[in-house]
Amino acid sequence: MKNWLFLVILITACSQAREGDVTTRTAEPTEMVDQKLMVPLLQAKNFHHKAKVYMSDGKLDDAIASVREILSLSFPAGAPEAEDVRNDARALLAKLLVGKGELDEAMRVVQEGIAASSRESFFVANLYTVQGEIHEARAASLEGSAAAQEKRTAIQSYDKSIQIDTVLQKSLAEHPQ
Repeated sequence: MKNWLFLVILITACSQAREGDVTTRTAEPTEMVDQKLMVPLLQAKNFHHKAKVYMSDGKLDDAIASVREILSLSFPAGAPEAEDVRNDARALLAKLLVGKGELDEAMRVVQEGIAASSRESFFVANLYTVQGEIHEARAASLEGSAAAQEKRTAIQSYDKSIQIDTVLQKSLAEHPQ
């Protein structure tokens, strides 16, 4: 009985579809680009969620592996969203690495993101914030002038983040969307 009802619904739905209807037409080239972008964006979202679950269970290595999957996703060429997603992933990855005490690797991940960025954005500002956090973590393990230098460098990173955010806020105020 259930299979029969499903078949009736399916046949009815198919017979009601008309030529030119959204369900039967071929996608336009611009829609294909959107789909090519949406798939990795959705994958990134799911890898990010997986990482959060692993983090909540204290499984840092699994969380790190999940975030690294985001960095391996293939996006359409020139998509600014790809840069944003990767920078967001790099910031999270660096924080996870700091949590494991891998400060040099965390700094490499952040600097890689900053170097690869083609424009200033909230996500780049966040990388500078995380860079400051790494410098702070380094300072905590040092003493004297070495600790003081790491703290000064942390402040420089925070100032850079603030500078980027200030410019972005000004731009948004001048050109509200």
